[in-house]
Amino acid sequence: MACLLETPIRMSVLSEVTASSRHYVDRLFDPDPQKVLQGVIDMKNAVIGNNKQKANLIVLGAVPRLLYLLQQETSSTELKTECAVVLGSLAMGTENNVKSLLDCHIIPALLQGLLSPDLKFIEACLRCLRTIFTSPVTPEELLYTDATVIPHLMALLSRSRYTQEYICQIFSHCCKGPDHQTILFNHGAVQNIAHLLTSPSYKVRMQALKCFSVLAFENPQVSMTLVNVLVDGELLPQIFVKMLQRDKPIEMQLTSAKCLTYMCRAGAIRTDDSCIVLKLDHDLKHAHELRQAAFKLYASLGANDEDIRKKIIETETMMDRIVTGLSESSVKVRLAAVRCLHSLSRSVQQLRTSFQDHAVWKPLMKVLQNAPDEILVVASSMLCNLLLEFSPSKEPILESGAVELLCGLTQSENPALRVNGIWALMNMAFQAEQKIKADILRSLSTEQLFRLLSDSDMNVLMKTLGLLRNLLSTRPHIDKIMSTHGKQIMQAVTLILEGEHSIEVKEQTLCILANIADGTTAKELIMTNDDILQKIKYYMGHSHVKLQLAAMFCISNLIWNEEEGSQERQDKLRDMGIVDILHKLSQSADSNLCDKAKTALQQYLA
Repeated sequence: MACLLETPIRMSVLSEVTASSRHYVDRLFDPDPQKVLQGVIDMKNAVIGNNKQKANLIVLGAVPRLLYLLQQETSSTELKTECAVVLGSLAMGTENNVKSLLDCHIIPALLQGLLSPDLKFIEACLRCLRTIFTSPVTPEELLYTDATVIPHLMALLSRSRYTQEYICQIFSHCCKGPDHQTILFNHGAVQNIAHLLTSPSYKVRMQALKCFSVLAFENPQVSMTLVNVLVDGELLPQIFVKMLQRDKPIEMQLTSAKCLTYMCRAGAIRTDDSCIVLKLDHDLKHAHELRQAAFKLYASLGANDEDIRKKIIETETMMDRIVTGLSESSVKVRLAAVRCLHSLSRSVQQLRTSFQDHAVWKPLMKVLQNAPDEILVVASSMLCNLLLEFSPSKEPILESGAVELLCGLTQSENPALRVNGIWALMNMAFQAEQKIKADILRSLSTEQLFRLLSDSDMNVLMKTLGLLRNLLSTRPHIDKIMSTHGKQIMQAVTLILEGEHSIEVKEQTLCILANIADGTTAKELIMTNDDILQKIKYYMGHSHVKLQLAAMFCISNLIWNEEEGSQERQDKLRDMGIVDILHKLSQSADSNLCDKAKTALQQYLA
């Protein structure tokens, strides 16, 4: 929106703005300088947080008048400062507001204001410039049009913490390529900004750090210079590493990691060179610890945020570097790399794309062959994700001998490894072919399955029941498995239903029975086992709805009309009093349970 509008348009808009908005602009033309100052102060208070008021004042021509007052030699310094503050507030509105300010040539006026000896006025001009230059509609080139601007900004860095914060923020937003990097570098950006990293102000330190990240990006000249810069007797890379510590804000950790990454890429820091000594948490002594810190940071950032995971993975060569970390000689770096990949593997999209493109499963399987427990726990947890049904890595992992490896983990003394081993097998068995299920049962062995079903760790027991449930899915598979392992499975089910277990455990166990009841021949193992039938009847009348529903699924699968032998099964269950219970449940306050009972009763009426 231009600041000079044609009369017809101006009149139509004017009819919509309030009289108070016109009053603010009219006061800017008062012949009394004191009244003008008060008018600007009142305007400042009126526009704070009010985008509608900002738009009205821009339409009414406030910007050209404010700029005129800001540049007039006869204007008091206080008036000039207040004008700059109002202009900055207008810039904080919409992008159209910024466009209007740019159309009125605000940047040259503000840059001219930086020549003033008054610090408050300079700070107000810089604050407004910061707001304008950080807007996406402002061309960065406007900062470099006048060759005297950059050196003057460098000189102003020493004036106050506010000039430091605003100038660094302007630089970091306006440095968009090698040409800009060269201009800033040649005017002493590194030397002038380096000491700001130790400023008592967090905002100054953060903006200085952002400056170095944009200066070093794909720039060997800057990176090679940074590695030798001393600040208070400490090398710059050491300061960056300190900023990676966990007690620092996430923004600072990420930006310092960027700086170090760009320096590594430029060859300024050799991450495999043991002669390079860095300090991290006062203990870390070798450059590979930098990788460890970076991997940890990325793992933390990507743990619960899909957008950040996407950004990390899409960063050029990042996945290659993380995967390479799996082969590091340092156990700590390998562990950090595995944790990072585990964090990234929580993304369904990345499992389908990037993890397959980089064949992450290959080095992961190698790690699982021979590693300390602390690495095995994270690596096996990640393998659980790679074995989900939608993961393209699932098939090659199966072909590489994963079944035997995972069955081996279930025998570990470490409960976390037992959980992950059985969890991965559970994911592997989901909607799997009969051959895979047979391989799992053969490799695991009935004896080990029983040991897992009697494991003292609740998580191990739940995942083992989940594995059984996935194995006993689709009728041909159910019948096949129950024909060879039926006696043992029924025995295990009985023991769990009789034992002191949680609602969740017993619900899973009843769901396994419901799957068995869905088999063609397997259901006879239930119908010929009066003990099991009595247990199903008992749980139909249980106080917990989840257990009632699970027991109901068993009954529904046993009495379904369309299946052979359904009449005999219905009769036997009627004699046991199942129909009476169904009538009672059809009056249940729980709508789900009520519907299931009514559906089951219809099988008797059909």
